Amino acid sequence: MKILNSKSKNFEKTLDSSFLQRKKRAYFNSISVLKIIKDVKKNGDKALLKYEKKFNKNKIIIPSSKQISKLIKVLDKKVKNAIDLAYKRIYKFHSLQKFNDISYTDKLQNKLEYKYLPIESVAIYVPGSTASYPSTVLMNAIPAIVAGVKRIIMINPGLKGKQNPAVLYAARKCKIKEIYSIGGPSAIAAAAYGTKKIKKVNKIVGPGNVYVAAAKKEVFGDVGIEGMIAGPSEVTIVCDKFSNPEWVASDLIAQAEHDNLAQCILISKDKKLIKKVKIEILKQLKEIPRTSIAKQSLMNNGILIHINSDKKIIDVVNRIAPEHLELNVKNYKSFVSKIRNSGSICLGKYAVMAMTDYNIGTNHVLPTNGSAKYSSGISVNEFYKRISYINLTKKGIESLGPSVITLANYEGLAGHAQSVKKRIRRK
Repeated sequence: MKILNSKSKNFEKTLDSSFLQRKKRAYFNSISVLKIIKDVKKNGDKALLKYEKKFNKNKIIIPSSKQISKLIKVLDKKVKNAIDLAYKRIYKFHSLQKFNDISYTDKLQNKLEYKYLPIESVAIYVPGSTASYPSTVLMNAIPAIVAGVKRIIMINPGLKGKQNPAVLYAARKCKIKEIYSIGGPSAIAAAAYGTKKIKKVNKIVGPGNVYVAAAKKEVFGDVGIEGMIAGPSEVTIVCDKFSNPEWVASDLIAQAEHDNLAQCILISKDKKLIKKVKIEILKQLKEIPRTSIAKQSLMNNGILIHINSDKKIIDVVNRIAPEHLELNVKNYKSFVSKIRNSGSICLGKYAVMAMTDYNIGTNHVLPTNGSAKYSSGISVNEFYKRISYINLTKKGIESLGPSVITLANYEGLAGHAQSVKKRIRRK
């Protein structure tokens, strides 16, 4: 893992360079993605099936209700109960995010309204094939349900025609009726443009690998996507001399096992702690099944940073704008109000990223690659569109119209001025 010191001459340049290198590794392949999208747009289900056979050894695009029920039946009851608990907590927290419509009448009796309407149809992308994430089903579908989206479809790649039972159970829990065993850029194209078997949607949300992220960028404009970059995943952990190196190392590894492009950053004023965490990482890496993925992630993208002041730590965190931030420090309250850029912030030694990924109630689909500087994670707001309603009285246009005419003429838009002028009472 890279070790950086904030006192070094080129510290900020080296840090930015590390992020740039990771981005290059993540987005080098958008040309091949564009080819796949064009193929599916032109050839529909035929192209979709071709890519499923190639990448997922899958011949089934739409699993039957019988197949789904059969797979769910074998799912461990403990897993079902864990999904039920997560559903309940995520639903509760997101139900508090509902918006109130605005209605305002001014002294001229002009009425202005602002109403929130649910998007009509959305596709949620749930990574699959060799991995399974029932938690991602809940994190994407529940905010859409709370917003009142009528049609929610799930895109989830299976392997050899089989999807993960826990993912299917979570989808059933969310009452998702349309489930497609497809993945990658071809699945994004099918949801965006439609095929004979799949009716297109208005918006696509959900995390995926670099190919999926690139595909979503390509179809944006024809359909909506989240206002952020979701993936590959990241965590930044701020520690002090009171932090437990064993716990901190496990938090870094937990993030690294997601993807070989995941990024784990440790920041501390304590050099001894950084050394202890490094030793613990080497020790604990041997204990997890996804060792090779985690190891590659930590070697390529992991950074250990020594910083000697709290002010500099805050500056660096805001510069990184991490997806997940853990403030594993005794005086975390002194940091919180000064940190402006992060997808989510875990406060104290017991609040860990791994918990927020499952049943705490907050959402785990969060902005990555520095996009936390201008965007937020998935929320109910993601599934609303807003419409303004304007009802002007005769007195209203006559009172405000002359000012509009002045501005319109100043901007050289005589047509605008005339449109207003014709409605004002002639004197």
